Amino acid sequence: MFLNIFLGLILCAGSVFSQSYEDKRCRCVCSNPAVVLNDTQSTNRQLYIANVPPDKCNCEFVVLPHIGIDIKGRGQALCPRCECKYEMRNTRVIMIVVILVLWLLTLLSSYMAFVMCLDPLIGRKKKPGNHSRYQEAESEEACNLLAQDGLDD
Repeated sequence: MFLNIFLGLILCAGSVFSQSYEDKRCRCVCSNPAVVLNDTQSTNRQLYIANVPPDKCNCEFVVLPHIGIDIKGRGQALCPRCECKYEMRNTRVIMIVVILVLWLLTLLSSYMAFVMCLDPLIGRKKKPGNHSRYQEAESEEACNLLAQDGLDD
């Protein structure tokens, strides 16, 4: 069990380190280009993401290169309907937190396996304790009460 968990962690860590993540990106949410072409009102919105510098985080540098051919010169009609935001995140912190959580789960799983293996070795056999004595005394009292009721009649 521990070996399976360990191998799973190795495979996950390998895939995490082999992928490249973008810590900075420009995220633009725009209305559907069909709205500009057909002059129809639609609530469909599309998401465009690009890796550009903060000063170029706008419709002209992010959205238009993706749909430039489809719009055919009507980009200025689409751009006022776009909301662009520059986002930054720290993937190293995210990776460290995930690795710590996985390490903690592995540690707790190995402790659980250790305790489960140690339990039969201790050999705790349940000896009759106070509980069984209490039941014996209770049954004797019940018999005595029944006997006294039989004598009183």
